Amino acid sequence: MKLSDLGEFGFIERIRQAVAKAPGVMVGIGDDCAVLELPPGERLLTSTDLLIEDVHFRRAWADMHLLGRKSVSVNVSDIAAMGGTPRHLYLGLGIPTDLTVEDLDAFVAGFLAACADYGATLVGGDTCRSPGPLLISVTVEGTVSADELVCRSGARPGDALYVSGTLGDSALALRQLLAGESLEPELARRHHDPRARVELGRILASAHIPSAMIDVSDGLLADLGHLLESSAVGAEIDQTALPLSAPLRAAWIDDPERIELALSGGEDYELLFTVPPEREPALAALALSVTRIGTIVEGSAGLLMKNRSGDLRPAAPAGYNHFRQG
Repeated sequence: MKLSDLGEFGFIERIRQAVAKAPGVMVGIGDDCAVLELPPGERLLTSTDLLIEDVHFRRAWADMHLLGRKSVSVNVSDIAAMGGTPRHLYLGLGIPTDLTVEDLDAFVAGFLAACADYGATLVGGDTCRSPGPLLISVTVEGTVSADELVCRSGARPGDALYVSGTLGDSALALRQLLAGESLEPELARRHHDPRARVELGRILASAHIPSAMIDVSDGLLADLGHLLESSAVGAEIDQTALPLSAPLRAAWIDDPERIELALSGGEDYELLFTVPPEREPALAALALSVTRIGTIVEGSAGLLMKNRSGDLRPAAPAGYNHFRQG
């Protein structure tokens, strides 16, 4: 079915009927505004991200259901980075004329499934025709108690630097897709269906362990650079400590490229956080899948990388920057 046969308001009604009722949503899709009841005593977190066809994804590679899921996860990751719980999402779509209703149904089904995974609800948005590529705009709201809020700005010299999971898998998947290669299942999942680290963020925040935290979306070095700038500190990273997955270790690429993917590839959606020395025993007791990769130092030192020989060298905070790409 063509979207022109259904019309904008028919499509919106189709979405409204697919959204389950949720606690705290007094008025959802269909009115001028959503009306929401927030948990008492909690702070509101809000973030917005854009996904644009041929910038963030290619439809030739993208299953529409998985694209819907990814659209949620990359936004929810920002809530996880501040120790919050995702609550509500708003979806804006600029829809090209060649997308069918069946394509959009698959996208919405994936979007709503991911919302359910994170305990969140779609409560509003907008749609329009796009004369060009598919454009996806998502705003996410979450909540966190004031005493559990974690920002980028709390790192101090002497803090340990940790990252969750593994790095470089999504970047390796993109490299292989660009080369026309097929992906093994775990690499495909990391690239097409990433998982925001909400549960981990809540565990860390509720235990008051991180002094600062950020999600790794643009690449480890780039996002670490944001954290260092916000905290007015520097860092030393141990290259040999970077957590690499089995697929990345086994990939037929040389070691410098392997390390580059881990440092600057982006779209890992892991949590990068700092821990004061006195809180490290509490972190260890939680037995989480996190790796210490460095130490926070005075801001004048900048960002330094320790190589395999033990030499410390300056490292530029490289990663994805939309306005600096060729």
